[in-house]
Amino acid sequence: MSLKTALENRFGAHRIQTIENPLHPEQTLYQLYLEMQVPITVVMTSTLSAYEMPVSEKWKGREFNELFVCLPSYWDLEDLTNPNFNWVYEWLFKLERFVLDKQSWFGPGHTIPCGNPPEAISTLLQQEYFIFIDPIFLQEGLKPLKTDGKTIHFLAVVPIFGDELDYKMGKGTHKFVRRFIQRKNDERIDDFRKSVLSSRLRFF
Repeated sequence: MSLKTALENRFGAHRIQTIENPLHPEQTLYQLYLEMQVPITVVMTSTLSAYEMPVSEKWKGREFNELFVCLPSYWDLEDLTNPNFNWVYEWLFKLERFVLDKQSWFGPGHTIPCGNPPEAISTLLQQEYFIFIDPIFLQEGLKPLKTDGKTIHFLAVVPIFGDELDYKMGKGTHKFVRRFIQRKNDERIDDFRKSVLSSRLRFF
C-alpha cells in the first residue's frame, strides 16, 4: 500500500491532494484539507520516507519520516510571490534536500537555522529557526503509519525564536516542548505567536 493510499484510508480520499511544489517542480507534495475544531491545511513531503535515515541506536524504529507544516485556514498558498506565505514551499524543499544530500537524518528535537546566518522566516514570522517535533494538535491523525513494510513517522516543522532555541539547548527538548504546550501552542503556524519565554525568564 502506498503512503497516499494509507493517508486516504485514514482521512478520506477527498481530503488528500498530490501537488507539484510550485517553486520547485521536482518535488511532489501532499496537501491535506482537514476539518478539525477549526479547518486546517497540512502541506507534507511525499517521498522523503523512501529514504532510510541512518538513526542512532536510541532512535531505532524512526528511520522513515515525512515532514509537514500545519497551516491555518486563512493561509493563502496560492500567493506564490508573497514571502509571508511561500516560505512553506521553499523550506519543505530545502529541508528535504538537506537531509538527502547530506545523507543525514531528522528526529524529534532536531533544530535547523533559517539561513546562514539565521534570519527571520518572513516579515510576519520573526522566528529564525525550525524545530522538528512529533504532532501535538494532530497527534491522533498523524500517528505513525505502517505501509510497504515500514513505519512512517510524521515530523512537524515548527518555527522557534532564538531564545527558545537557547532554552531547548540548555534544558532539553522535553522541557522545551512541555513549556511550549503549556503556553497553549502546538504545530499550527501562528503569525502572532510570541516566545514562550518571558523577558524575566532565561535558562541561564
